[in-house]
Formats: sequence, structure tokens, C-alpha cells
Amino acid sequence: MSLPVRLDEDGASAPPRENGELAFAAPWESRLFGLTMALVEGGRLDWEAFRGRLIARIAAWEKRASAGAPGAGESWDYWQRWGEAFEDSLETAGLVGGSEIEGRSRRLAARPHGHDHHHDHDHHAHHDHHQEHAVQAAGEIDE
Repeated sequence: MSLPVRLDEDGASAPPRENGELAFAAPWESRLFGLTMALVEGGRLDWEAFRGRLIARIAAWEKRASAGAPGAGESWDYWQRWGEAFEDSLETAGLVGGSEIEGRSRRLAARPHGHDHHHDHDHHAHHDHHQEHAVQAAGEIDE
């Protein structure tokens, strides 16, 4: 796979890897990554601006965690931070507003289980529904 950008290989902004390959624990994570890369390659998002937002989101999480702030009990999740940076980027680029992301996320969350596929697997295992629905909502940008 040829990416439109060079991903960080170390440091906080480096995506998780297993045996040198990008690692995704849930389908929404790979969808989010793919959608981000498609928007960057299509010129709809600026990679360096996105990367800066990702680094800022990671730093904000680290600050909250070290301060013991509310929500600090949240375990580390790289793709969650990526999703936050993605939502920030969509709004900044004028592609989708924050209220529109929230509205689409609520509508998508209201859909019944199995609404978009017929696979026999646990659709709800180990992922954050808000981020998955934000990815689906962002995917509807050009509809």
C-alpha cells in the first residue's frame, strides 16, 4: 500500500504497529485511517495540519492523565486520539461542522445492529461507537 504521506515511525504520533505493519484492533480504526488518507490524497485535508492536531490531542490526553483530571481513568487509545484530530480537521476544513458530526453520529447510532452488513461477528466488541459513527458520518460528506 502506498500512502500519500510519510507516517511517523516513533514518538507519540507514530501509529501502533505489529511486525512493522499498521495495527488496528477494530474495523472502525482502519476505516478512520483509510478515510483520513483518502481525504489527504484528494486534497481535502492538509496532512501537516492534521498531524499537528493529532500531536495536540495526544499531548492534551497525556496532560489530563498525568493531572488525574476527570476522565483521566480512560485508558490510552491511539486511534481515539486520531479520531478526535480527524473530527477537528473536518470542522476546520469546513467539510463537516461539529454539530453535524454529532447529529449524524446520533442517527447512525440509532440504527439497528447489522444494518449495514451481514457478517456473523460481534459488531460491538472492543471499539468506541462514537468514533465509528463519526467515521461513517464523515464518509457521507459527499453524498
